[in-house]
Amino acid sequence: MVSPDFVRQLEGYGLTTATILYGMPDYPKLLQSFTWQDYDLAPRFPVLRKFLDFWHRELEGPLHSVTVAHSGLIKPAEFRRVDGVITLH
Repeated sequence: MVSPDFVRQLEGYGLTTATILYGMPDYPKLLQSFTWQDYDLAPRFPVLRKFLDFWHRELEGPLHSVTVAHSGLIKPAEFRRVDGVITLH
């Protein structure tokens, strides 16, 4: 049985982390931080957009800013050419 997260990675999804700053409902000038993480597709980030739409629609804390970091976890192998071989005994 293959993990659903692994299948998503094969489909091009990568790990996305968003740091969300939002205003407190009672104290709008006081900012609070929330960290969100899920697998998503860069550069459009449909999963993150869906979450932010939910936040805007259902939660009272107004969004101030969102900082996004994304990394594809499955990448092509990296090869380097070796010019010589050194043997140590």
